[in-house]
Amino acid sequence: MKTKDFSTGINYWPIDKAMYWWRNFSYQELRSDFSQIANYGMKLVRIFLLWEDFQRYPNLISPTALNHLRTTADLAAEYDLKIIVTFFCGHMSGVNWMPYWMLEETKAPSRFPLFSLGSVQEAKIRNFYHDPLAREAQILQIREVCLTLKKHPAIWAYDLGNEASNCVMPKCHEEAREWLRIMSSAIKSCDPNSLVTLGLHAEDLEEDRLLRPQDAGPFCDFLTMHAYPFYLSWVEEPLDVLVLPFLGMLTAWLGEKPVLMSEFGIPSQPTISPFYASPHKSRVPLFTESQGASFYKQALSLLQESDMLGAMAWCYGDYAPYLWDKAPLLQNPHERHFGLFRHDGSAKMAATVLHTYKSCGDQASEYKQLSSSFLEDWKRELYYEDPQGNLIKMYRQFRQENLL
Repeated sequence: MKTKDFSTGINYWPIDKAMYWWRNFSYQELRSDFSQIANYGMKLVRIFLLWEDFQRYPNLISPTALNHLRTTADLAAEYDLKIIVTFFCGHMSGVNWMPYWMLEETKAPSRFPLFSLGSVQEAKIRNFYHDPLAREAQILQIREVCLTLKKHPAIWAYDLGNEASNCVMPKCHEEAREWLRIMSSAIKSCDPNSLVTLGLHAEDLEEDRLLRPQDAGPFCDFLTMHAYPFYLSWVEEPLDVLVLPFLGMLTAWLGEKPVLMSEFGIPSQPTISPFYASPHKSRVPLFTESQGASFYKQALSLLQESDMLGAMAWCYGDYAPYLWDKAPLLQNPHERHFGLFRHDGSAKMAATVLHTYKSCGDQASEYKQLSSSFLEDWKRELYYEDPQGNLIKMYRQFRQENLL
């Protein structure tokens, strides 16, 4: 069954600012970008509160950043856009961004570069699921942000973190659930009608990071999933679009909550100069714009057919070349080219797909309704006994039932 209200949207960082947006805020730039997003038919915009910019000190939320956030919400309302506000950012584009006070003195190896105070640091991140300083700081951020935006017509939901398990993993499920309870309660106490979610990703299903959909479900109004088939070792084809509805349906089944596919997309080969795409520095392929358009077209229909709440593209635009020598684009060259719009603001073919896509009722899907009968053979309480093995077996079943 299709969702009656399937929404499309975008994950937003400005083309000319990337993760350096909040400290270099431009009203005119944001107005232009939101106008373009609205003109291309998208309704949801996910934004990220870079932790260091909003909370340079644990006991103070930046008044300037809050003013910029309020302006962002006001402009969204002007263009009839709805915003998902993501707290504690956190992990972003292959780099962990943290204020200095979130770093322990202990040096520790890290899978992802750690960026703080303008450079990459060698340090361990405080475990914000239980650390008293971090927890109080998070509650303060939630309170100040939610009071600033309370009853604002543009606010659709609050996200408790972007792929939080890439920063720190809780020590146990009880710790994760207690953190989720405290944070969601802090939001609801400020604005009881606000929606709460958590930015989960495929690795939360591939392994037990002690922050499962089952942990998040009781404290969230809906769950989200991020799906990029070309990142997944168990997927044979890098643009296997069936991975998207599968991961969404699996998340909904495990967490027993509806799911928004809040990230999907592909990095594309640049068609305007500079053409240096650094493929030799990245294991992630760059695809043609026509491949991207086909992927987006199939993904939107399949996600709607699998009863997702909506689908949000990663991301708004390719980043300006003068940002390429800065984090995270220096470390992860493919992240330069994920946009629906080129770095000169012109639209890629995938943006046109989103522009012309119409939700159910207006468009008959070219795909059959996706079957979820593969879930009948499994017990959710046993899934994490062997998450990777079970994931692969379940996907094989799903593909057999739903080959395009």
